[in-house]
Amino acid sequence: MTDTTTSTTTDPHDDTVQEHAVDLAAQAPSPVVLDSSASPGPGYGAAPGEHDPAGQHGLVEHAHGAGADVPLQSRAERPTSWDVAAFPAPTGREEEWRFTPIDLLHGLLEDVVAEGRMQATTSLPTGSSLTEISADEARALGAPEPADRAAALAARPEHGAVRLSVDAEAELTEPVRLTLHGAERQRVQGHVVVTAGRFSKATVVLDHTGRSDYTELLSVLVADGADLTVVSLQRWDDDAIHLAQHDAVVGRDARFKHVVVTLGGSVVRLNTNISYGGPGAEATALGVYFADAGQHLEHRSFVDHNTPRCTSQVTYKGALQGDTAHTVWVGDVLIRAAAEGTSTYELNRNLLLTEGARADSVPNLEIETGLIEGAGHASATGRFDDEQLFYLQARGITEQAARRLVVRGFFNDLVQQIGVPDVQEQLMLAIEDELAMTMVGT
Repeated sequence: MTDTTTSTTTDPHDDTVQEHAVDLAAQAPSPVVLDSSASPGPGYGAAPGEHDPAGQHGLVEHAHGAGADVPLQSRAERPTSWDVAAFPAPTGREEEWRFTPIDLLHGLLEDVVAEGRMQATTSLPTGSSLTEISADEARALGAPEPADRAAALAARPEHGAVRLSVDAEAELTEPVRLTLHGAERQRVQGHVVVTAGRFSKATVVLDHTGRSDYTELLSVLVADGADLTVVSLQRWDDDAIHLAQHDAVVGRDARFKHVVVTLGGSVVRLNTNISYGGPGAEATALGVYFADAGQHLEHRSFVDHNTPRCTSQVTYKGALQGDTAHTVWVGDVLIRAAAEGTSTYELNRNLLLTEGARADSVPNLEIETGLIEGAGHASATGRFDDEQLFYLQARGITEQAARRLVVRGFFNDLVQQIGVPDVQEQLMLAIEDELAMTMVGT
C-alpha cells in the first residue's frame, strides 16, 4: 500500500492545470485515489436549481484532494457482464454517465435487438482473414466482458460477432482495413473481435462512416510477443450516434497501440479499456478529436495494470469550436498491488478556438503498490496563445495563417505517431477543413 501526493501548478491567466503523482511508499495503510473530476454542465446531469460551475464560458474549475468529487468505489469494482440486465438504464447521474447527454441517445440504450446492419468493406492482406463467429466463440477466445449497458447490447448473442485475425508470426506490410458504413438512419448493434497471433506484426484500420446509430464492442486480443496497432476512425455524418467499448488484452512482451480519431457524429462516446496478459507488455493509447457546434465527443480510457513490469502511455488532444461544442476525456489508471515495476503516464490537452465551447478533462490515478517505476498525469485546457500569435504575425504572417499554424502544430506531433501515412494525411486535411470554418468571419 502506498500514498501519493499531487502537485498542482496554475497560471491565473491560463486555463491550465497540470499534475504529477509522486510515490511516497509505505506512508499510508490503504490505496489512494487521485480524482481530478469536474461537475457536468447544463443538460448533462445537473438538476434544476443546482449550481452550474461552468459559468458563461462553459469552463470548470479543476478540483483536487479531499474536496473533489471522489468516486465512491475503486475503478476495479465497477461491474462487468454479458447480461444487459446487469446494467440498469442510466439516468445521467451515475459516475460513468454524468457527462453523457442521455436525452439525445434516441433510445439507443433500450433493451431491444436491433435489426439494422452496417455495410462492411474489407482489405485483407495475406496473413489476415475475416470470419463470422458465434457469441460463444467470441467469449471463448477471451474477449473481456462488457463494462456498461451499451457494450452489453452490442454483444447480444443474437448477432454473433465478426473475427478479424492476423496469423501467428505474420508481418503485414499493408494495413488490414475494415470500413463499417451505416447507409440509413437505423439502430445497429455489433461485436468485432481482432486477434493478433504470437509474434505477429500488423496494423488494423477500422473506419466508421454513415448516419446510423451504432452500439459497438471491439475486443482486441494481442498474443505474446505480437506488435499490433489498431486505428479507429469516427468519420460519421452529422446526425449519427456512436456508443462504443474498445477492449484490449496485451500479452507477455507484446506491444499494442490504440489510436482514436473522432471528427464526425452528433454524439460519440468511446470507452477504451486496456489490461495485460503477462509481464513486459507495452500499451500506447492516442486520441485526436475536433468538435463543432452541437457535437458531443466523449472519450474514456482505463488502463488496468494488473501484471508486473508493464508500461502505458495515454495521450489525447482535442480542439473545439462553436456554441455548445462539448468534449469529455476521462482517463483512469489503476496500478494493482501485483503490478510492481509499472511505468505509466496520461496526458490530455484541449484547445478552445471559440467562445461557447466546453471541454471537461478528468485524469484519475489509483495506486496499490509503491514498487513502481513511475506514474503521473496532466491535463490542460486553454485558448490560443497570444504570444505565439504575436510572434508569427510580427514576421509577416497573417492572423488567419498564424492561427492555422498554431492548431496544426498542436496536433502534429500526435498525428505523426499514428503510423499510417494515408490516415495521417486525411486527418490533417480534415483539420484544415475544420479550421476553414473557424476562420470565417475572423
